[in-house]
This record gives sequence, C-alpha cells and structure tokens, in this order.
Amino acid sequence: MDEKYLKIISDYRAIENRLKKGFDPEASREYKKLKPLYDRVVSLRKTEEEIKGLSALKDDPELRELYEEEMVKLHIRAETIKKQIDREILKNPFEGRPIIVEIRAGTGGDEAGIFAADLFRMYQKMAEKRDIKIEIFSIHSTDMGGVKEVIFEASGEKAFYYFRFEGGVHRVQRVPVTESGGRIHTSAASVAVFPEPEKKEIQINPADLRIDTFRASGKGGQHVNKTDSAVRITHIPTGIVASCQDERSQTQNKQKAMKILLSRLYEKQVSDAQGRLKDIRRSQIGGADRSEKIRTYNFPQNRVTDHRIKFTSYDLDDFMDGEIDEMTENLWAQLG
Repeated sequence: MDEKYLKIISDYRAIENRLKKGFDPEASREYKKLKPLYDRVVSLRKTEEEIKGLSALKDDPELRELYEEEMVKLHIRAETIKKQIDREILKNPFEGRPIIVEIRAGTGGDEAGIFAADLFRMYQKMAEKRDIKIEIFSIHSTDMGGVKEVIFEASGEKAFYYFRFEGGVHRVQRVPVTESGGRIHTSAASVAVFPEPEKKEIQINPADLRIDTFRASGKGGQHVNKTDSAVRITHIPTGIVASCQDERSQTQNKQKAMKILLSRLYEKQVSDAQGRLKDIRRSQIGGADRSEKIRTYNFPQNRVTDHRIKFTSYDLDDFMDGEIDEMTENLWAQLG
C-alpha cells in the first residue's frame, strides 16, 4: 500500500488517541473530516488482501477462469477506491467551511441597488433548498427596495461549492421599474467571497486592532439611535476595516465584525503568499464597473450568461429563484 494511504491510517489513529484523552474540539473536527477517508483506505487494504489471497488460485487449472474473473473485479474495485481517495485528498481545503459573502451595488444608480437585492434573494432561495444557512452580518437598504451593501455568512457542507465562483461583477440588462419609457438599462452589482479561516491559519496581535463603537444608523427602530451598539474594527498594520451594526448587542456586533475582518485578512494573506499584490476583493470585483462583468442577466431575453466559461441558460426566471445547479456544475467542470 502506498505511503500516502498508510499516512491516512496513522493520522486517523493519532487523532483517535487524542480523543481518548478527553474532549478536544479541534481533534473532533479533524476526526470528522478524516473518518470517510480512513474508511476508504480500510476498504482498499481489504481489497488488496483479497487480491493477494486470490493469487493462490492462479496455478489451479480448474479454478483458473474463476481466478481471472474475480481478479478483474477486485482490481477495478481497488482502482475505483484509489480514485475516490485521491479526489478527497486533492479537494479544496475550503470545502465544508463557512463563507463570508459581500454584495454591493455598483454602477447604475437605484437599479443597481435593486439588482443587488435581487442577487441576495437569489442566494437566499438557493440556500434554503440546499441546507445552507444564511446569517446576515450587515445590510444597508435603499429607499427603492434595494441594498447598497449586504454582508452575510453562508454555512453548511455545500456552501463553498455553490459560492466558489460567484465572486465578480454581475451585470443586469432589463427595463427598470422606474423607467416609464420602456427602455432597457444596464447596471451592475459586485460579489466578493471569503472563506472563513480556521484559528490556526491566522493569528492577530490584539495590539494591532483598533475597536470603535458608535450609534447605528438607518432603519431598526428607536433602539439604534440610543446606544453605541455598532462596532468598527480596524487592523492597523493593513488598514483593513470591518464593521457591523445590525445586532442590538455590541458584543454580537463585535463577534460578527471580527469574523468579517479575519476572513478579509486571511484572503489577503493567501493572496500575498501566492505573489499577488492586489487584494482578492479587487481581483474579484474590480471597480464594480459594467465592463468588468463575469456574468450577465438579460431579462428581456430570459437568459443568463457566464462569460468566463461561455455558458448560457435560457431559464433566467428559475435561475433567479435559486436554481443555479447547472451553472455551478459547468463552472466546476471548467474552472474547478
């Protein structure tokens, strides 16, 4: 058996020994991730033992035909298991993690804000159907029923799968509700996607943080105007800022702002490690200009086109209702 498969067994047993010594949250998470992989390796080892045992029939003329048939089946089974294990080993390390998603209105005035809100509803509907939990961290609405910005966390086993390729500028072409002449307008909204880091992946010196509290603004009743519940956290060395004001509790706002900050810092850390000087948000959304689009939603033609893979679907209504599987599958097939 190859060394990489033996290492899975040794890693699994080491985690088991850690858990026997008492409750260990990190070990529990690692155990949950490694258990399916370990089970496949055990199945592979059993199959290889069957192949070895079957070799005893090789020189028996009466059992030669049976030997060859069974040997073919066992080798096919072994190769299938190996491919499954290798896919697990090579899968993206962000799979299964919570994701921070930011949607912002771009060029296009009020219509851009309405479209940003439409994108958010699309993701909410998609999440509801696929056991993905959406938790809003921050939302700034407009008078026209749109949003200037919404930041949320998506969690669940499939969160990364569905949001992995959503980062970028989304362009819409349609007749706005505010247009009396029936003319088609073009506007844009940007989406940025940040996988949340694990504790061991990023360390912050508390001395590098400046935490400011202030009174929340906007809708939310009288409470928001009476207490300094909103929180803004600045990472002084990088200048990266995260804020949250949607919760009544200052503690809750601080926790959510810290999650956003950690995700942004982690993505910058990964970007720098890969030798890219630009912040990942800039690489994803540019200036939220219509010309920098990754996807176009054309309502008069009932189509949605992803320009990265030249894929078009002519069922925009269902797409906006959260049915984005076909698009997602094609993105993974060509870009994953």
